[in-house]
Amino acid sequence: MRILLDIGHPAHVHFFKNTIWNLENKGHEVLITARDKDVSIDLLKDYNINHVVVGKISNTKLGLIAEWIKRDYKIYKIAKKFKPDILMGILNPCAAHASKILGKSAIIFNDSEVVSSTAAITYPFVNVIWTPSNFAKSLGTKQIRFDGYKEFAYLHPNYFCPNPSIFKKLGINPKDKYVVMRFVAWKAGHDMNQKGFDLEMKMKYIREIEKYARVFISSESDLSPELEPYQISLPPSKMHDLISYAQLLIGDSQTMTTEAAVLGTPAIRCNSFVGENDMSNFKELEHEYGLIFNFSDPEKALEKAVELLQTPGLKEEWKYKRERLLQDKIDVTGFMTWFVENYPSSFSMMKRNPDFQSRFKTGSWASVTESHKQKDGSQIETDQEDVPTLPELVNNPRTIPKTV
Repeated sequence: MRILLDIGHPAHVHFFKNTIWNLENKGHEVLITARDKDVSIDLLKDYNINHVVVGKISNTKLGLIAEWIKRDYKIYKIAKKFKPDILMGILNPCAAHASKILGKSAIIFNDSEVVSSTAAITYPFVNVIWTPSNFAKSLGTKQIRFDGYKEFAYLHPNYFCPNPSIFKKLGINPKDKYVVMRFVAWKAGHDMNQKGFDLEMKMKYIREIEKYARVFISSESDLSPELEPYQISLPPSKMHDLISYAQLLIGDSQTMTTEAAVLGTPAIRCNSFVGENDMSNFKELEHEYGLIFNFSDPEKALEKAVELLQTPGLKEEWKYKRERLLQDKIDVTGFMTWFVENYPSSFSMMKRNPDFQSRFKTGSWASVTESHKQKDGSQIETDQEDVPTLPELVNNPRTIPKTV
């Protein structure tokens, strides 16, 4: 099978990397196209994932539109030459359009109900739309819901184990408490008219938080001179180690907030997206699991940050909250690998029996089955053995579970 996968954001690299390795190790050919945004290209290089750069993010609205059009055409030309069976991406109009023109299948993922304009130019042209099970919108017959967030594709314990060497890289003692502050650039198409922290509020947060812990800043855009002393200098691939051992994450970032929750680190998210129409995953993580806190008012968010930093046994409490989350969610990478490799029969299976995905929950590897064709074309189900242990998976994230 030949798969073309387009990367539009650093989080997309993380989301797809293990599935890419799974599919390649199973003999499938995967071609990666990528947009030069933030640290996307650096991550692909860090992970030794071959790729073709097809565009660079612009700083203006008109520039973004022009970039999308150029990238759309480039991906179509590349796909026409590569001849993929399936095109994939995260709410990716370019992959969708190319698939439609070439008469190929397209599978896309979306976890954001608020990006309606991008969805409008993507959904009509794809075959499958993956969403988290708690996605607030019904998208019709193309939609496949699964019990997980995109962050589980790379931070599930089957694929990620934090490395304590991060303390040496930070130059601090493992007993030292630190807080990560994450600021986004607000330049994406779906970020128009949205906002996070201003400079004055960033400085106020630092003055308060420094009373309780060290402060490290991660930022998509250049920092002002006042903030530069706090800027973290780490390879992008080490960011999840940083978050995992942090006492708290505070930011206006969407993705990094969910990453902190999945890793068991308390997180405070504050931006203008927060409200009644907020994304379902943030509502669930706050109200169902108590792992994050969402605010539109930065003053209230700061009050909560100080409260948490004064709470004894905070990380231990979050460890138990995370365990409950893990029990409820699936190994998203395992599910995606199975789905792509067995498409389109996997689509039919999920439509007939959505609970099939429960076989990808923690501890359920041995019960996962694959569909195989007999000589007459009919399907048989066979249980597979020789499932790798969790330590094998943790120590070698490119180890491929043979059950998917």
